[in-house]
Amino acid sequence: MKRASCLAWIFVFMMAGNLSAFAGNLDLFEGMKGTLRIAGGTAHIPVMKEAAKRIMTFNGDIQIIIAGGGSGVGIKQVGEGLVDIGNSGRKPTDKEINKYQLKMFKWAIDGVGVVVNPGNKVKALSKAQLIDIFSGKINNWKSIGGVDKPINVYTRDKASGTRAVFWKKALDKGEITAKANFVVSNGAMKSAISSDPYAIGYVSVGYIDESVAPVALGGVVPTLENVKQGKYQIARGLYSNTKGEPSGLTKKFIDFIFSPEGQKIASEKGFIPVQ
Repeated sequence: MKRASCLAWIFVFMMAGNLSAFAGNLDLFEGMKGTLRIAGGTAHIPVMKEAAKRIMTFNGDIQIIIAGGGSGVGIKQVGEGLVDIGNSGRKPTDKEINKYQLKMFKWAIDGVGVVVNPGNKVKALSKAQLIDIFSGKINNWKSIGGVDKPINVYTRDKASGTRAVFWKKALDKGEITAKANFVVSNGAMKSAISSDPYAIGYVSVGYIDESVAPVALGGVVPTLENVKQGKYQIARGLYSNTKGEPSGLTKKFIDFIFSPEGQKIASEKGFIPVQ
């Protein structure tokens, strides 16, 4: 197995000031102090970062530390008390819920889209072709209308909620070739695909931009609107999980994510808000 990237996703924002435009929702944090630690799914990070920036700009006595690691890491770390919020791009299993006494908060819906390098002329696949590509049965772009070059498959590790949804809903739980390149996050996947002309991989729909090209499956392009309308069905919920009922700063942060301003941030970052 190859490892295409090894990125450490840790963002610490320590800012002070005032964001009067968002004061209605940020008033939740008036007079609070403390540190909030968040880890897990990388699809969540753009929303977490923006929320953290606004909160800490409003109240400089609050520190919010955000790390990635994948859904499995988020669930495990919150369950073991290492972080206050564990993000996951899949619903925790019954075993995980019972083991860690998790409380789940689904604040957005996200699609998982197949992507290739923008220079690749293959922009549509059938589900059967996709399954054969990821299993290694189809290993040259020429056999599906592309150039005569090997297909470089990129995937996430088994801790990834993005991978779990893609494997289940796009690959029908099929095999992923042992020759696949592993990347550690949605951002790393996008970077790898954009720099490899013969690559194929998958990212959260919220991460798709001009640096990668979305691939239609069964004639349906992975766009936010198609996910919202139910036309593109490789989709999942984005969860923030806590060990038991949240309280204090943890509860305030989750309340903010569900507030009008928090849901607006989710929408602006390419997700479908639940409120």
